[in-house]
Amino acid sequence: MKKIYLILMIGLAAVLFNACESPDYVDPTVTRKGITSLKAYFTTGDYSGKTAANYVISDASEVSDYVIPVPYYYPESSDNTTDDYMPAMKIVASIANNCKIEPELTVLDLTKKNEFTFFSPDGTSRKITITGKQVHSDACAIKSFILPDNGITGVIDEDAKTISLISADDLSACKAEVTLSPHATISPDPSKALDYSSDVDFTVTADDGTTTARYTVTKQIPDKIPSGIRSGSDKELYTIDITDFGGIADANAIHPTLASISNYLIIDYGDGSTPIYLNKATGTKLGTISLGSADPSGAVVSDLGGNMLICNYAASGSTFNIYKTNSVTADPELYISYNNQSGLHVGSRMHIQGDLASDAIITATFDGPYSQNFLRWVVSGGVVGEPEMVTAGTPSQWSDMDANCKVAACTTNANDGYFLGYYDSGNDNVYYFNGNNVIENTVGPKSDGSAWGYNNSFVDVRTFNNIRYLMVYTQGYWPDWGLPATIYLYDVSSMSNFTGTVDSSPALYYSKVLGAYTTIGYAASPRTGDILMLPSSDGFKLDLFYVDNTSLGLGCVEFDCIDK
Repeated sequence: MKKIYLILMIGLAAVLFNACESPDYVDPTVTRKGITSLKAYFTTGDYSGKTAANYVISDASEVSDYVIPVPYYYPESSDNTTDDYMPAMKIVASIANNCKIEPELTVLDLTKKNEFTFFSPDGTSRKITITGKQVHSDACAIKSFILPDNGITGVIDEDAKTISLISADDLSACKAEVTLSPHATISPDPSKALDYSSDVDFTVTADDGTTTARYTVTKQIPDKIPSGIRSGSDKELYTIDITDFGGIADANAIHPTLASISNYLIIDYGDGSTPIYLNKATGTKLGTISLGSADPSGAVVSDLGGNMLICNYAASGSTFNIYKTNSVTADPELYISYNNQSGLHVGSRMHIQGDLASDAIITATFDGPYSQNFLRWVVSGGVVGEPEMVTAGTPSQWSDMDANCKVAACTTNANDGYFLGYYDSGNDNVYYFNGNNVIENTVGPKSDGSAWGYNNSFVDVRTFNNIRYLMVYTQGYWPDWGLPATIYLYDVSSMSNFTGTVDSSPALYYSKVLGAYTTIGYAASPRTGDILMLPSSDGFKLDLFYVDNTSLGLGCVEFDCIDK
């Protein structure tokens, strides 16, 4: 207990220090002379307090005129320019030890040259100016390439700049839907019919008008490695502050969940608002889904066949309604109704393993205060079976939405068992239950003693290139106190390796510590979120999506199995 209080006090001290920090930040570890970085922050509008630019200066010894490059658009994927923000940007400098700037940096008009005096440790000084310049992006990538009339999604090899069309069809006159880096352009126009029976070259030009990339689209089947993920293929597609999408005033009021259908990623905040949908490849917000009669106060979840379920958050004594759709523009239809007489709420977390059109397992967990129960529906041949009330034999019960678990079936066969994890005051194990509903394997909480500040309740299981993977998302309860979220990916093809701790299990294949994006204050309760592990329909890519209401971040990490 003393250790916990000590960590809390250290974190609180850090927060108070940051709140009182001088605009001229002195980094005692810096040995170079001069200014090492300049950060510009918005001071007005919807993005007030967010970082507009982080200008890192590699060698500032003799620089006298500093020009901060500010993105022309913010967010980058929007059409909102930064014109109106340039005259009032808060500037924070990182400078070498024992140096100073006079007068102190505050809010500056970056459309003008602002004059200062820089003092070195030896007492010498020089005049400097700080100004800003709006810069257009140099990003020029093809994020997705689809032939919609043929149902073909191109496999993009970004390193080789090739896009493979896996098909035996006649592709001599096809129109393509292409997603580019924000504000980039492409030539020739892929929306016009082109002959893909032979190679087609495209040139992508960045918004800056000068940076280009050339891609070759070819009809072929790329080679795969024999099994699993190609080593070193991990790539962060995007990290986004979800408050940039608007509609979030209080992190405590949301419990976000994720689903994906077609080329879209759907986020349901669980606060009754209509779920939004994004371009899955870029994270760009496109609009809100058609909701019809569905109540989105619970969760969204998707299968591997392009179907999405939307449910309400149902109190005991009410009806738990689950709606189904395969389109963001068509009204969902009622799929399952369940008379909830459990004494508990249900609907904040769901999972689907398989394809609802054939075989699948749907799970929905009950919130506490004291619960070890979840609902399970087995789908066989596209027909939904009767609901089963399952009691997981965990060592303790989980509590409310903050500590609730997500149950993920291993396969579409209930006899193959399931995974779950939940917040247990630091005893945050992730459990594998076999087909007899008995705990067979466990990984323990983080090994550094900080598990009290993390939640291991987000799990997903998918098979990719002949290997079964388990994703665990460890949500940090205080991301800006040095407790950020972490992605863990395990090879669970053989359960014998699923032992040890969440951060050092022999089954651990990959991990990634995430940043903190909080801008409006992280949630105090419920602290929750969701993950989604999605293999591409062609079997070449595996995407890991995550969102939570403490970091208020949304992100995607992509892997592939292309043999290079």
